[in-house]
Amino acid sequence: MYAITGITGKVGGALANALIDAGEPVRAVLRDPAKAEIWRKRGCEIAFAEMDAAAQLAAAFKGATGVFILPPSEFDPAPGYPEAAKQNEVLTTALLAARPERVVCLSTIGADAEEDNLLSQRTMLEQALGELDLPVTFLRPGWFMENAAWDVAPARDEGVLHSFLQPADKTFAMVATQDIGRLATDLIREQWIGKRVVELEGPARVSPNDLANAFASVLGHPVRVEIVPRESWEDLFRAQGTRNPQPRMRMLDGFNEGWIDFKADGENRAMGTTSLEQVIEALVRQAAASETA
Repeated sequence: MYAITGITGKVGGALANALIDAGEPVRAVLRDPAKAEIWRKRGCEIAFAEMDAAAQLAAAFKGATGVFILPPSEFDPAPGYPEAAKQNEVLTTALLAARPERVVCLSTIGADAEEDNLLSQRTMLEQALGELDLPVTFLRPGWFMENAAWDVAPARDEGVLHSFLQPADKTFAMVATQDIGRLATDLIREQWIGKRVVELEGPARVSPNDLANAFASVLGHPVRVEIVPRESWEDLFRAQGTRNPQPRMRMLDGFNEGWIDFKADGENRAMGTTSLEQVIEALVRQAAASETA
């Protein structure tokens, strides 16, 4: 039995569906009862648990061959990341109580970065779970291609892609969430000892120019990159309601300056197969469907 948190999201859903299609038993760990029926129909066992309730999570993880951990992301954390520290305490307590055979944890590129930034929350997660006497795999994917969902409307309506990633010709490690789910499916069914890190990026690195060209190809009209100046970020983020924009800004700095990236050797790196164009086409189609629903 594989217990899957975050099953209603893109990565958790892809993992769960791949396991089900392979004939594996899946326990859907949910917070919202309204989302249970779709997974019941897929043959899943259902467990309800809040991510801040250690006893509920322990019950959901009990007896599992493997547990997939996908903690909720905090995009506007308080200084020092107290939210992440509390979440890590809950997760370690639950895992120690349930003692599943193995754990796959969705981490991120940059979890090994030395400079403080938004992704330091995943650094803390790896440190906390790394102390458990359980087999744990930390899956570190690159930048999600699906983050381009924010770019669909301006690319379609204005022919512009506003990019915080820069310069426009710099390439970044990106990957489709479908590929993350597929790799997680393989990893959680494996057996290993101790802790391991597996990195994942897509079939080719992607620049802002590549993103604009992919949108242009799918939309059938030109799309140009407009770089968002670094000096404007703080005001922009605060106008969006962000109280503590510095971690997000430093994360973007890390990508742009190159200190958030995979190590050069690539010894434990896997490559996805889903292309940027496939993801952009799906995002454009989904946006159109949601607007006509």
